[in-house]
Amino acid sequence: MSELAAQPVSRLGDRALALAEELGEFALLALATLRSLARPRFPWRAVLVEFEALAVRSAPIVIVTSMFTGMVLALQTAYSLTRFGAKPYVGSIVGLAIVRELGPVLAALMVGGRAGAGIASELGAMQVTEQVDAIRAMGADPVQKLVLPRVLATTLGLPLLTVFSIVVGILGGMVVAEAQYGIASGFYLQTVTNVVRVGDFASGVAKTFVFGWGIGMVGCHVGLATAGGTVGVGRATTRAVVIASIFVLVADFFLTKLLLLLPTDALVGAFVRLFGGT
Repeated sequence: MSELAAQPVSRLGDRALALAEELGEFALLALATLRSLARPRFPWRAVLVEFEALAVRSAPIVIVTSMFTGMVLALQTAYSLTRFGAKPYVGSIVGLAIVRELGPVLAALMVGGRAGAGIASELGAMQVTEQVDAIRAMGADPVQKLVLPRVLATTLGLPLLTVFSIVVGILGGMVVAEAQYGIASGFYLQTVTNVVRVGDFASGVAKTFVFGWGIGMVGCHVGLATAGGTVGVGRATTRAVVIASIFVLVADFFLTKLLLLLPTDALVGAFVRLFGGT
C-alpha cells in the first residue's frame, strides 16, 4: 500500500521537476535572445522576412475575427440595453470592450494560433533534421539566426495588428447598430470617442508587446526542443498553440491589474514617446 500511495506523489514530483527544468530552459533562451540584440551583423533582412510571414499574413484572420466579434458584441449589447432604455450607450460599451480587452486578446490568440504553430513546426522540422546542429557547426548562432527574427517579428507585429483589430471591431459594431437597431453611425462614433480615452487605447496596445514576445518565445522554445521525428513536430505544434494561448490569457490578467495601478498620464506619456510623439 505504501508503494502504491507513493506513486502519485512520485509522478507529481517528476512533473514539477520537469516543469522547473523547462522554465529554466525557457529563461535561458530568452536571455540568449536578449543578448543577441547587441551582437554584430544584426539580421535585418531575416526580421523583415519573418515580419511579412508572421504578422502581415496574419492580418486577414485577425480582421475577420475582430469584425464579427464587434458585430456580435453590438448585437448582444443593444439587445440587452434595449430592455432598460439604454440603447444609445451601445457604442460606449462596444468601444471600451474592444479597445481595452477584446481587440488585443483576440488578435493575440489568432496570431498565437497561426504564428506560434508556424514557428514551432518550422523550427521543429529543422531540429529533427539536424539543420540547427549544422548552423552551429558552421560557426553561426542559431539564436540570432533563427530565434531573434521571429521574436522581433511577433513582438513588433502584434501591436500593429491590434490597431487594425480595434478599428475593424468598432466599425463592425457600428454596422450592426445602424442596420439592426437604427442607431446612426455618426452618433455611434461620437459615443465611442466620448468614452474611449487615449489611456484606454494605450493600455490595450501596450499589453500586446508582451503578448507578441511571449508567442514568439514559446514557439521558438517548443520548436527547438522538438524530438521524435515527424510525430514530434506535430506534437510540438499543438503544444506551442496551447501554451501560447494560456500565456496570453494569464498575462492579460496580470498586465491589466498592473496597468490599472499606473497613473493614466504616465501611461499616455510613455505611449506617445514610444511612437515618436512630443
